[in-house]
Amino acid sequence: MGKELFGTDGIRGAAGEFPLDSQTVYAFGAALCDAIRANGDRREILIGADTRESGPWIAGMVAGGIQSRGGAVRYAGVVTTPGVAYLTRSGPFAAGVMISASHNPFQDNGLKVFGHSGFKLPDEEEDTIEREIFQLRSRNIEPRPATLAIDGNLDRTYLDYLASTTPARFDGMRLVIDCGNGAASRLAPELFRRLGAEVKVLCAEPNGRNINLNCGALHIDGLRVAVMAERADGGVAFDGDADRSIFVAGSGKIVDGDAVLLAAARALKADGKLEGGTVVATVMSNLGLEKALEREGMRLIRTPVGDKYVLEEMVRRGAPLGGEQSGHVIFRQYATTGDGMLTALQVFSIARRAGAGLDELTSGFEVYPQKLVNIRVREKKALKEVPAVAREIQRAEEEFAGAGRILVRFSGTEPLARVMVEGPDLEQVENFTARIANAIRSELGA
Repeated sequence: MGKELFGTDGIRGAAGEFPLDSQTVYAFGAALCDAIRANGDRREILIGADTRESGPWIAGMVAGGIQSRGGAVRYAGVVTTPGVAYLTRSGPFAAGVMISASHNPFQDNGLKVFGHSGFKLPDEEEDTIEREIFQLRSRNIEPRPATLAIDGNLDRTYLDYLASTTPARFDGMRLVIDCGNGAASRLAPELFRRLGAEVKVLCAEPNGRNINLNCGALHIDGLRVAVMAERADGGVAFDGDADRSIFVAGSGKIVDGDAVLLAAARALKADGKLEGGTVVATVMSNLGLEKALEREGMRLIRTPVGDKYVLEEMVRRGAPLGGEQSGHVIFRQYATTGDGMLTALQVFSIARRAGAGLDELTSGFEVYPQKLVNIRVREKKALKEVPAVAREIQRAEEEFAGAGRILVRFSGTEPLARVMVEGPDLEQVENFTARIANAIRSELGA
């Protein structure tokens, strides 16, 4: 049975509406506690949240469900998603729950779950929890929220850990940090100032409704302007839960997750720490990253979209580095999930050690033109069974002759076909994209 609640990044939706209505959220807490108790684990469950106005009441409902099953809860208050992952694996917790919808607007929220290992739950455990949620809902259970007090020591523990991951000091370095009015708003400026950086802070005044609002990792124009106006050494923007980061070089050049992977891979290889010469990324990472790595004797392994799948492949191959173009970067030596603040520490540490800026660290990375089109479809049919579509894909692949890349897939959550084409020539990329998309519209379009 396909999952109805859990997606690739937990449960997500509009706060107050199914599946984030009070009854479902309360049932989630109860079902999570039952799943943990079934394994004989009676330790506390950690809860953290970003800055959305719905975070506190959702936390109360989750905690109420846990307590209804005899479980105990510790509440970190506002903290980052990777902060919850770290605290869960390093502390006395059976599991951790992060209440966040990441880069989405404030009206949305979500529930992400980490096991004591710090890894997101495997699909089979999510299936078990989901089945019980629906069973509990069918009994019309009455949600009874818990009253929570914030444990202020938890985020301090996390910051201390981050600071310990680098020997570098940033004295004399001028940085601009865009906190996206999210979970990093207090933590990130404190961390970098502690390490000696001169920090200009943007968008660190959350009011419950301004998270990700024209700021942060998805809206970096303001960061770019500030970096250049301040003549800063660089800048970084985080999304709402700070599990991703996007950078701006002193020149104003935007440095996304792909470029960070290249810079980090070069540094790890130089230190003899890039096991197997392998970097893991998703099918969406730019072909330019793959080519740049190949030129320097490294290789890129691709996974489906989602940092959960990147991490699974990293573990399987023993790869120390992986991530997504969107800014989720995983340094497996230090973390079990993408961590924007950790990534910023590592990137600026590499720059400080090399005596170079982000422009130099990412030199040689030629971004190939990339085109992505979504087509609404009436059915999801294997593309090889649709001759007109299969012909256009084959024709484009033959004309590319290995110089480009074509990815056609169906959305896992919407009635959409996604066509992504990239190659060295923009006109050719746009032409191939249009031909494939038109064939899909003609044969499968809604």
